[in-house]
Amino acid sequence: MNTRPTDTTRRRLAIGGAALVAAFAWTQFSTSVAAEVAVKIPAPTADLVTEAPGAQEIAVFAGGCFWGVQGVFQHTKGVISAVSGYAGGSKQTAVYELVGSGMTGHAESVQITFDPKQITYAQLLQIYFSVAHDPTQLNRQFPDSGTQYRSAIFTTSASQKMVADKYIGQLDAAKVFPAKIVTQVGPLSAFYAAEAYHQDYATLHPESGYIAHYDLPKIANLKTTFPQLYRDQPVLVLAKR
Repeated sequence: MNTRPTDTTRRRLAIGGAALVAAFAWTQFSTSVAAEVAVKIPAPTADLVTEAPGAQEIAVFAGGCFWGVQGVFQHTKGVISAVSGYAGGSKQTAVYELVGSGMTGHAESVQITFDPKQITYAQLLQIYFSVAHDPTQLNRQFPDSGTQYRSAIFTTSASQKMVADKYIGQLDAAKVFPAKIVTQVGPLSAFYAAEAYHQDYATLHPESGYIAHYDLPKIANLKTTFPQLYRDQPVLVLAKR
């Protein structure tokens, strides 16, 4: 059963910011779904070789609602920016109301710009699989269901795809999850930033029942599982505009 509030309700929470509305919506889906827990997993055995020291790099991950994934990586050291958006579909359909139909091909995604001298692509992958989402859930993440919430890695180079594929094989072979990883790995064709009201949502709306139950625990898991990669002050999107 899908106990997630409707996309209309979720958008009202995003643009309204009323605690009373948030509390009402929360009662509709909080009764039976547990918050995510971190899974301790081995580090990747393969990583990228940075050919241009000092250059920034980009990773794009999808793993359920982009609010939580963005929140996790905004609290990750070495991340310069983490932007919520859409990947996998066309520019014409990169609109929240259309993406919410599940028919556009898009996945709610986060584009991460990072400094490879401070954090590597492999370390980002470890965080992604361990605390940012559950990679064994097909076309859903806990209360959110549909292909727009699928687990996917959109690669920007053949090297990124190689590292991601090898890591998935490594984790499946080690049986660190109770089920097989269903994460899709494929090339990024384009990334489209989401509407402004979706940016920095976990930071701006900690009173939201959804954020408190599903997303703040992810950030707490990052702090306890990867203390050397955690930073207390998130790097925000709206603060740079």
